[in-house]
Amino acid sequence: MKKAFISAIILCLGIAAFAQENAAPEYGYKQTGFMSTPKVGAYIIGSYKYSDREGAHDGPGFGLRLIRAYVDGSIFGDFNYRVQFQAGSGTPHVKDYYIEWAKYKEFSVKMGQFKRAFTFENPMNPWDVGVGDFSLLVQKFAGMGDRLGEANMGGRDQGLQVQGDLFPMEEDQYRLIHYQLGVYNGQGINATDANKAKDLIGTLQFQPIKGLYVGAFGWKGTWTNSVGTELKRERVSAGLKYDRDNWTVRAEYATAVAGEKEQSGASDAFYVTVGIPVRDWLKVYAKWDEFRSQANSDTSHDLYSLAANFRLHKNLNFQLEFRHHNDLTLISPNYNEIWLQTYIRW
Repeated sequence: MKKAFISAIILCLGIAAFAQENAAPEYGYKQTGFMSTPKVGAYIIGSYKYSDREGAHDGPGFGLRLIRAYVDGSIFGDFNYRVQFQAGSGTPHVKDYYIEWAKYKEFSVKMGQFKRAFTFENPMNPWDVGVGDFSLLVQKFAGMGDRLGEANMGGRDQGLQVQGDLFPMEEDQYRLIHYQLGVYNGQGINATDANKAKDLIGTLQFQPIKGLYVGAFGWKGTWTNSVGTELKRERVSAGLKYDRDNWTVRAEYATAVAGEKEQSGASDAFYVTVGIPVRDWLKVYAKWDEFRSQANSDTSHDLYSLAANFRLHKNLNFQLEFRHHNDLTLISPNYNEIWLQTYIRW
């Protein structure tokens, strides 16, 4: 009888502890619980680059591509936050900062500084692109050295974005539809707005089978340059992305439309990337990348890449890439590059 009484008390205490642990949080400025331990991490990408381009003096040689350090975590399990800093060849600066209410898969809200919701490749981490740099499409149309003259903003801007994943398939193994819609300043990272307008960028993507996304992207906004001229940015992009079992296929096309063509002429870009796993530690990528500054064959810059990624550990990668350029905007359009990059993170 005594043992049964003690067992009942222990059971009651266990139930009470479980109930307290899983109780809904009480909001208030005195609340100190329901917060994850902040995760602190960093990664470094170093490089050696050779080029036989005329006047390039065999390329820049050894260099540092970037160093990034970040802190992220969650509060109440519903609010995620992230701060990321970058140092390297340029001035150290804040890369990302945001808070996101992400209680539901179907609808979340993010506010701060983060990647623009334009193209499949732009939101990707440099570790996952597969070749030495982002495509010419992303560089010219998503804000990494924009065709209109905006400096490299890392594909980021400041704003507010809603996104979600709808219609669970195969017992919620994946979702059929993904959407994002963001309102941004239009001036890039660490810069206040310079006009009365805001940029509107969005995407709608379908995932008919797990790992395969087919989507379209739109961008309507304005950018104010250093002399105060407002330039329209009106762009569309469409493509597909497949990433499953370490196989990768990405293909995208982007072009300027409407008012942007009228003020700066037509331009477009296209790329195809294929990643083939050879071994668990070796993955080979092939990429064809094209940007046409006037949307015709006479102004095309084609880049053909072949890259081997030696991923010896989740946090250690060596990348060797051969790059052939055919840039018809140059007097000597054909030249080659060899890139060796080292990736390490913790």
